[in-house]
Amino acid sequence: PAAPRPCTFPAKLWLLVNSPGVRSVRWDTRGEGLLIDQGLFEKELLDTGPSAAGQMKIFKTKNFGSIIRQLNLYGFHKLTIGPFGSTVGPRLGPLAAGDGGDNPDGPQHHFWNPHFRHGRPDLLVQIKRLTKANKEKLDAGLEVPSRLADDFQH
Repeated sequence: PAAPRPCTFPAKLWLLVNSPGVRSVRWDTRGEGLLIDQGLFEKELLDTGPSAAGQMKIFKTKNFGSIIRQLNLYGFHKLTIGPFGSTVGPRLGPLAAGDGGDNPDGPQHHFWNPHFRHGRPDLLVQIKRLTKANKEKLDAGLEVPSRLADDFQH
């Protein structure tokens, strides 16, 4: 049977970063962060017409800012590229060559989430959307359910 279509943003992102046909989203050299080439992402995944990800559009928006907002809502942190190609962010050391900076297509964005790792789809269920209600539950030490489990059942 065909795999279910992902309905959550992290599930869509996981499929994109692991799809050989998508060039605008890739893992950093450590497999612990996400590199997004903004210009290529806009052409590849937000334009009209068929995309590299398939004949159907993955995202309902054409605005890259909406993608950044979703990343933030799901707990992704933007890492900044410091001098000499080093990354400033949570628990990450220097990046290898080619892991950041700008290019002719537009800026490169580097995002990190502790539960978004190469080869670890099992961690995706830990990623929660940071709504006001979910934030209040987490602050109170309560469980926040995830819809991701349905996306990755085989």
